[in-house]
Amino acid sequence: MAKYKIAVLPGDGVGKDVTEAVMIVLDKIKLDAEYIYGDIGWEFWCKEGNPLPDRTIGLLQETDSCLFGAITSKPKEEAEKELIPELQGTGLIYSSPIVGLRQKFNLHTNLRPCKAYSGNPLNYKENIDLVIFRENTEGLYVGIEYYPLPAEVRRVLLKTHPKMKRFENVDPREIAISLRLMTKKACRNIVREAFEYANRFEYKTVTVVEKPNVLRETGGLMVREARKIAAEYPGIDLWETNIDAMTMWLLKNPNDYGVLVAENMFGDIISDLSAQLVGGLGFASSGNIGDHYAVFEPTHGSAPKYAGRYKVNPTAMILAAKLMLEYLGEMEKAKKLECAVARVIREGKVRTYDLGGANTSLEMANAVAEYL
Repeated sequence: MAKYKIAVLPGDGVGKDVTEAVMIVLDKIKLDAEYIYGDIGWEFWCKEGNPLPDRTIGLLQETDSCLFGAITSKPKEEAEKELIPELQGTGLIYSSPIVGLRQKFNLHTNLRPCKAYSGNPLNYKENIDLVIFRENTEGLYVGIEYYPLPAEVRRVLLKTHPKMKRFENVDPREIAISLRLMTKKACRNIVREAFEYANRFEYKTVTVVEKPNVLRETGGLMVREARKIAAEYPGIDLWETNIDAMTMWLLKNPNDYGVLVAENMFGDIISDLSAQLVGGLGFASSGNIGDHYAVFEPTHGSAPKYAGRYKVNPTAMILAAKLMLEYLGEMEKAKKLECAVARVIREGKVRTYDLGGANTSLEMANAVAEYL
């Protein structure tokens, strides 16, 4: 009986390509695991009206962790048109299955390392080593939205918030509202995860990225909780930076920063920016981690035009497997895998198109596997 059960969800487009590539690496590293494939993504939306079938939820509940490829998402109107005829007009609404997984399993912590590996021609600067902690379940991405503005919501806002007065006579069909919801518990949790990581891997600073001078209540809550948590880690400095200034400082002085922590949308912004500093989304891995489960993925999309061509850089997916190994406690294998990736990049003999080469996803994976 295998030590681990790992769910594998290739998803759509190049998700299938990079999943095939990462399995080459995992087979070579000889993780004692049973890999169980599951259904997720656009195909299952079109024919079942659900991109995250219940059977897939059940699969994940029976496994130790999950490797996830990529999914295709489209606007609401387009999504409904691509349903099979029997399901059209039934009121089904497409929602992102990865967001669904995060909420279903309370995968509150999104971990996104961005590291400049030597020899990568796409590095913005050498020696960048950033780790972003993004709160994964709240913030603006919580999904509480209104359009057009319902009369009962309008009445409450007019009664409780003076700034709503200027919209009192605006037609509700011209108003859309998205709510930014944050709780003390989630703020404390994500900040503590960031400090624990910084302490474990010897980073000297944790930077909380917010906008409390404008988003006074939600941003203020995050900063206040961060200060409380920081007091428990006297050896690590807490820096506080506004999101707009952070994008400037990351471009100017990326080497000054170690661990960054932010709510959902701000974390999304700075992690994509940081990924570009170290070569783009082909190098950006991600862990969605909860108290009892975790899903690991590359942060790139499904890139349908490249599907089946094995053109996409699989490094992000391979580094996602490295994060999974760390989560499972397989630290030696995780380190060995990262060293193999670093060696292939440093040598530059095998490169996918984004790196100026002509090698396939599978050739890149095989090159990594040779050093395991």
